[in-house]
Amino acid sequence: MKLIEYADRDMMMLDLADTLASELVAMLDHEDRASLAVPGGTSPGPVFDALCAVDLDWARVDVMLTDERWVPESDPRSNTALLKARLLVNNAAKARLVPLYADTAAPEDSLDALSRGVSDALPLSIVLLGMGADMHTASLFPGADRLSDALSTRAPAVLAMRAPGASEPRVTLTAPVLNGAMSKHLLILGEAKRAALAVALKADDAIEAPVKAVLPDMTVHWAA
Repeated sequence: MKLIEYADRDMMMLDLADTLASELVAMLDHEDRASLAVPGGTSPGPVFDALCAVDLDWARVDVMLTDERWVPESDPRSNTALLKARLLVNNAAKARLVPLYADTAAPEDSLDALSRGVSDALPLSIVLLGMGADMHTASLFPGADRLSDALSTRAPAVLAMRAPGASEPRVTLTAPVLNGAMSKHLLILGEAKRAALAVALKADDAIEAPVKAVLPDMTVHWAA
């Protein structure tokens, strides 16, 4: 794991967007398509704002979320809606969205179709992850009902997940998919998450601290 500390958040967001863009360009130089998986939530928003303006061949880029809440895009908690508003605009409007949500009552009703879409875009070229103070990443939550399955090397690409810390069902990419990315980045902000990362590094296993499962070969970007 490599840790990069930034003097301020604005600098970090711009630098991270530049890094992701450079990696996408490098991938497209020798592959027909590139794939980028990103988190929801508010933290990566400034990265998306900068990245979407970059002039690259976005029509050859598949973009997906690392996880999604099982809510429609009309819901303010929808990560898909956030992605469409902040990243899949300007130059990046040409990118292809790989969905992690469908209009069914439960994620299990759509899991096969969603999994096929994700699998077609694998292996990931780049993954950008976030982390909660509880040491969850994507929707790999401590105490989640399918956490052991999602951490297994034999995990399917996508799993439905329910957890005490999540107010609705989730769909998440699993650890093998995240670890299969050619480049992995983790964005964290503030002292509390820096402390949580230190705890995760010392944890006995990823069941206690799920982010631990994806830290090998990770570049961590942190600003206070």
